[in-house]
Amino acid sequence: MSENYDIVVIGGGPGGYVCAIRAAQLGLKVACVEKRGTLGGTCLNVGCIPSKALLHSSHLFEEANQHFDTHGIEINSPKVNLEKMMARKDKVVESNVKGIEFLFKKNKVTYIKGAGEIVSATEVKVDLLDGGEETLSTKNIVIATGSEVTPLPGVEIDEKQIVSSTGALELSSVPKKMVVIGAGVIGLELGSVWRRLGSEVTVIEYLDRILPGMDGELAKQTQRIFAKQGLEFKLGHKVTGAKTTKGGVKLSVEPSKGGDAEEIKADVVLVAIGRRPFVTGLGLDNAGVELDDRGRVKTDEHFQTNIQGIFAIGDAIAGPMLAHKAEEDGVALAEMLAGEEGHVDYGKVPGVVYTWPEVAAVGKTEEQLKDEGTDYSVGKFPFTANGRAKAMESTEGFVKILEDKKTHRVVGCHIVGPAAGDLIAEVVLAMEYGASAEDIARTCHAHPALGESVKEAALAADGRAIHM
Repeated sequence: MSENYDIVVIGGGPGGYVCAIRAAQLGLKVACVEKRGTLGGTCLNVGCIPSKALLHSSHLFEEANQHFDTHGIEINSPKVNLEKMMARKDKVVESNVKGIEFLFKKNKVTYIKGAGEIVSATEVKVDLLDGGEETLSTKNIVIATGSEVTPLPGVEIDEKQIVSSTGALELSSVPKKMVVIGAGVIGLELGSVWRRLGSEVTVIEYLDRILPGMDGELAKQTQRIFAKQGLEFKLGHKVTGAKTTKGGVKLSVEPSKGGDAEEIKADVVLVAIGRRPFVTGLGLDNAGVELDDRGRVKTDEHFQTNIQGIFAIGDAIAGPMLAHKAEEDGVALAEMLAGEEGHVDYGKVPGVVYTWPEVAAVGKTEEQLKDEGTDYSVGKFPFTANGRAKAMESTEGFVKILEDKKTHRVVGCHIVGPAAGDLIAEVVLAMEYGASAEDIARTCHAHPALGESVKEAALAADGRAIHM
């Protein structure tokens, strides 16, 4: 038996490592168990960070290839050195991993490399990566094991020709033709990367729209922009099977609502239909921890499972499957376990698609407000009327702010445009404080700046936009 801990966190992803660090800052004795052998979870190792590295690199390539001449920059035709691009991506990941290891040492968090299994509400057995096992004694256990790729029946992922997001980040050459199954965030981001680098990309989506769950108008405008860039969309269709050959992959595709099947060929197929909680091998059955009907760990508003002393956060529980949501869960739980107050409002968690232009949203969509019967006003402002966007040659898209007419509170914001992921932060803060559109509109914004579009959209909610 090892020494006793106040908290043992199983999982070193954004939720787990942040929870561990915050708890240690508050004076608790903490161990974090991670079986990958590197900290940061899916997000840092094979998700958010490496995909953003490739998104940025591929965006620069496309700018050089298609748009530099507009700015008076004349260069010879640029070429992709994929090996070098991938090496840079790996270096970015490595740097971030080392950064978290440094933070663990700085905050005196014990880092244990191995697979954790809950033996009881006070014990975690770890199969160590270096061999052997260790049992940790603890007052509290935190399940922060994240999520995994949702499989698609009839389509077996081999990470070579049929890949998940993990394999799509490791391709050794640019495929001539790629099919992406799923028009959500992951599919659109990675589809954009390989389209920019030269692939013919077709996105197949079961629904009749892209970006399920996001505002309908936002999704329509985004689809038009991506179609202009070269992404092809096959909406309202499902993939029922896949066969791999030396020459590529043959997909069986048919209309979602029924109809004749067709065959679509590709060099590489990316399966991006979503993610599901990863709770395999944790010993939850033996410990008596309950799951809901979607395979998520059941918790109350304090992240407590049905077993006293066992908690869960992040992708393993209900709520948006986002790294920043997991981080907020981790901080809130750590503070609760230290005797302080902690809370996360899932209605104010922003979501971002890091394509170009970016797509960002927080709060309610127009469809949700209509379904609820809420009387609301809409303020919208296009980037074509923003001076900074014009100077950047990035004028596609808009900012849309939704305000409850009764309470005058901003209840949603939807942006497609340059730096949307950064612009949304202002509205998230405003919503946390219960601000009205007028509050945002009366706040002085720097000029010329993209943020002025948020101000103008807030003005438009009251029918008084200045520059439109």
